[in-house]
Amino acid sequence: MRIIFMGTPDFAVPTLAALAGHGHEIAAVYTQPPRPAGRRGLELVKSPVHQQSEILGFRVKTPESLKDAEEQQAFRDLGADVAVVVAYGQLLPAAVLSGTRLGCYNGHASLLPRWRGAAPIQRAIMAGDLETGVMVMKMDEGLDTGPVAMEERVAIGPDMTAGELHDKLMVIGGDLMQRAMAALERDSLTLSPQPDDGVTYAAKISKDETRIDFSADAQTVHNHIRGLSPFPGAWCEMQFGGKPERVKILRSTKSEGQGAPGTVLDDRLTVACGEGAVRLLRLQKAGGKALNAEEFLRGHGLDAGTVLS
Repeated sequence: MRIIFMGTPDFAVPTLAALAGHGHEIAAVYTQPPRPAGRRGLELVKSPVHQQSEILGFRVKTPESLKDAEEQQAFRDLGADVAVVVAYGQLLPAAVLSGTRLGCYNGHASLLPRWRGAAPIQRAIMAGDLETGVMVMKMDEGLDTGPVAMEERVAIGPDMTAGELHDKLMVIGGDLMQRAMAALERDSLTLSPQPDDGVTYAAKISKDETRIDFSADAQTVHNHIRGLSPFPGAWCEMQFGGKPERVKILRSTKSEGQGAPGTVLDDRLTVACGEGAVRLLRLQKAGGKALNAEEFLRGHGLDAGTVLS
């Protein structure tokens, strides 16, 4: 089929590669414009999808918005059979949703209708979900409300981080979308409406919710840490040389112990929570590299009784 692909981050790259690898014609790739990056923000960096598209020789379009009538007409003029959307980063207006012969299909990283919205992978882990997955959905004008065509389920391990789940789902998502498009080409793709019950929304992660609250129970603290790892990273403050410094916690596990919330209980970075304890396994100071707990402790004395906040 002749496909318009719309995506931006790493998560979308395997889907683009799968579609191209199975012989579909990529009419154009839409992605977000290059954004400032680097420590000073002076360099404009192309999105991962943009970079991969150039390697594969695809035409790339980077409009700031698709609300403009000229952009919508340019989309229609591509004469595509279908549009495939994976983490594009813009809401699509009705004129774009109807701008191809067969409509727009989205690869979404949750088991809809649970976790509609921007951060389904992080929210699933932070909520303690035991299972998630990828779904292919025909898009409508709502927020991830369209009928579902195919799904693939994935168990969430007890210590799995958002980064690990992301990497697993993006590969599965590429294969699932390729199979969905093959079925669509054969006119054998079945659509089922989403149920009305079980709807939850995965709001974008805000900076205000990244600080660790050790007064919560150990499971909640652990889910918070792994749900925000590696980005943006859950953090707490530690005292070094009498000065508080922000330290990201990138990996943890549930442990045994009790004490005042935030108190270091032993020489293995076991920290008391409101109920139970967690052991911190991987940490990163601002501007530093990520270190395993043993390496971190060699350079930063955190004796039992130290309080993290």
